Amino acid sequence: MFDTLRLICMIWWYMTLFHPLHADFQCMESDAQDSPITNVNVDWRKMELSWESSRNFSEYKCTIMDRDMEYIDIEVDSPLCSFQEHLNKPLHKGIFFNIEVPNTNISKQCSFLPGGMNGSAIENFSCVIYNIFLMNCTWQAGRDAPADTQYFLYWQKSRDEEKMECELYIKDENFRNMGCVFQNVSIGTETTYFLVNGSSKDSLIQFYDEYIDLYKIEILTAPLNVTTDCTRDSAGCIIRWHPPLTNHVEEPTCFQYEISIQNKDVPKEEKKLPPVTDNRYEFQNYNEKKRYTLKIRARGKSCLVSSNWGEWSEPIEFGQGKDYFIFVILFLIALGTISITFLLYCLFKRFCSFKNVFPTIPQPRDKFSALTDEDIQTEYVNLPTKSHTEEITAIEE
Repeated sequence: MFDTLRLICMIWWYMTLFHPLHADFQCMESDAQDSPITNVNVDWRKMELSWESSRNFSEYKCTIMDRDMEYIDIEVDSPLCSFQEHLNKPLHKGIFFNIEVPNTNISKQCSFLPGGMNGSAIENFSCVIYNIFLMNCTWQAGRDAPADTQYFLYWQKSRDEEKMECELYIKDENFRNMGCVFQNVSIGTETTYFLVNGSSKDSLIQFYDEYIDLYKIEILTAPLNVTTDCTRDSAGCIIRWHPPLTNHVEEPTCFQYEISIQNKDVPKEEKKLPPVTDNRYEFQNYNEKKRYTLKIRARGKSCLVSSNWGEWSEPIEFGQGKDYFIFVILFLIALGTISITFLLYCLFKRFCSFKNVFPTIPQPRDKFSALTDEDIQTEYVNLPTKSHTEEITAIEE
């Protein structure tokens, strides 16, 4: 029983996965009479509109129009119109077809309107190519999509190739697919078709599709081998570099470059020079006594190259600048000398005294020197005095 239920669920999942377009295709005649144009059919993979006609007409005119009133006209001589080379319009907005026979009132109008729950299709779909061969596509779940909605991304590099599903999904905390990582992506001349389909057990999920020129979403890498050759004469500095790496363009004339030169002594003064197309630039305002920081980035000038600025190159420095090295060394020596002297002074004052380190040396008396009168008087005065008792005897007769 369990295996049977699991098989049913797998069949249902695969049916939902491989029927990406839930839409309503309806046709109506322009007049009350039965139209000779019947059995209108659309092959979405080949983008071909076909029909049957009960009368042989030598010419038909097919018109395809979106909701923005942009349309394409094609004239054919058989009941088959191929929009493969002309149509780069997303289908999730709705498409309107018109088949008519010129110089008659015979026509048939058909509409293709997406089905599914409103607000269940993904939002904010975007893709970017970086590091030459890598591509990331991300999106957000539909604001009204059921909680169990799971999304699947298909893409078609060119109209001659089959649609392929994403091989490496980016998942959120609920294990819902919210993006895809592509490896070894090559940029071609044809527009790439992306389709995001959804599935839920509660309701049908609206699909989202978009046509993207891959070269327009590429973030160019930084220019390579940036070098400077500076002299003291009027030539200044010659700056050279190589174009950024891409996997589809090798012509150097397809790029233009922006150069940023910054004075390291004044970091806030950053000078961005006007874009140049050559792979070299002469910096005339070079001052050898200053130190500069240089970086370069690129964008497409022509060809199939993105017109958005790419990544900055790693900053490189040039110029001699002011020689602060000697001043720094002298300052450190002076600071060290003062610090050591102060430390020794504190230790000396704490643990030693001047008398203990340098005691007084007694001087021998010079016995051969004659005493002066002044010395004799001084010595006499300083002699100790002896006390005497005077006795008085009285004699009477």
